[in-house]
Amino acid sequence: MTSQGSTGGILRQPMSVWATAFAAVVAFMGIGLVDPILPSIAQGLKATPSQVSLLFTSYFLVTAIAMLVTGWVSSRIGGKRTLLAGLALVVVFAALAGTSTGVAELVGFRAGWGLGNALFVATALAVIVGAASGGAESAIILYEAALGLGISAGPLVGALLGDWNWRAPFFGTATLMAVGFVLIATLLRPAARPAVKTKLSAPLRALAHGGLSTTAFTALFYNFAFFTILAFTPFILGMSPYGIGAVFFGWGVCVALSSVFGAPPLQRRIGRVNVLHLSLALLAVLQIGIALSGHAGIIVFTVLSGIPIGLNNTVFTESAMEVSDAPRPVASAGYNFVRWMGGALAPFVATKLGEDVGTAVPYLLGALCCLAGMGVLHARRHHLSTLARVEPAPSPAA
Repeated sequence: MTSQGSTGGILRQPMSVWATAFAAVVAFMGIGLVDPILPSIAQGLKATPSQVSLLFTSYFLVTAIAMLVTGWVSSRIGGKRTLLAGLALVVVFAALAGTSTGVAELVGFRAGWGLGNALFVATALAVIVGAASGGAESAIILYEAALGLGISAGPLVGALLGDWNWRAPFFGTATLMAVGFVLIATLLRPAARPAVKTKLSAPLRALAHGGLSTTAFTALFYNFAFFTILAFTPFILGMSPYGIGAVFFGWGVCVALSSVFGAPPLQRRIGRVNVLHLSLALLAVLQIGIALSGHAGIIVFTVLSGIPIGLNNTVFTESAMEVSDAPRPVASAGYNFVRWMGGALAPFVATKLGEDVGTAVPYLLGALCCLAGMGVLHARRHHLSTLARVEPAPSPAA
């Protein structure tokens, strides 16, 4: 990896990259958008927290499975059309979600939203990497910045609109995604289709690589811990949508800042594998802090958990893109298929444990998942030798 990728021209990008990044921001807003309004949705639809948590489960389960076909689709209709198809699906299903009359209906529409999200997100990363100036590292940092901005803005938008009506955030997302559709349709030039069409089995075959499978299954445990915080914490905060939105805005700012400004220098100083060990250990400690704290402590530890989450997001994404010799879209699809399963399992499991056993239990389980991820990294460290090396710092002249 060149030093130029870290420092050169990350903000000097073609308009097509900015259009894709804007749409990515809105796509990632959809993750945190429902956080401030989860209690309101539960109240409005007369549902339990575990039933409402299925909004996350259906979304990420469909996203994970759909990842297996994103490369197959994009290699046949092209990246631009795949992005537009994904955006169109999000617009339709986000709008339909706002019309829901029951929790089962809303969960179903979130599943359709997840399909569109998979087509868009997997292809957006490949498009940004291919079109951005400054190399792959700059492109991935830009992508992670879009993720962080979207995740941090999502709770604010959800709180602002959700305080008026819990349906409004869904209509707001549909509107913003429609804007993203127009921008990409007009600003992104169609790229040449790959000479070789991707097979449906390619993502699963890519996981046969020891490094990619190690990264993916470690990320599965990490995502379980991540989405325990995101999906269950709103129910124990006991705050208004504005209060929940403010907490998760602070959390999202920590995600964004550590993704963009924390991960790159840490990787150069101690190597990617050590960064993953460090951030997983920190996330485990913070989850134990949430489990054992009173109300003020829950807020503080939740906000601070954004720091290791931001580090993990960037390092896991870069590692998955580079650890194997599979094409980036194929490696991304296989990796995301496995890791999003953690996001699908955690919301329902965490809220059910919180309802039936105790509110501390989901976070203790999340901490154990972080330790399990560290165990996978250690046990299969021989597959990650290319990621363990420490890279030289960029030269001043770069």
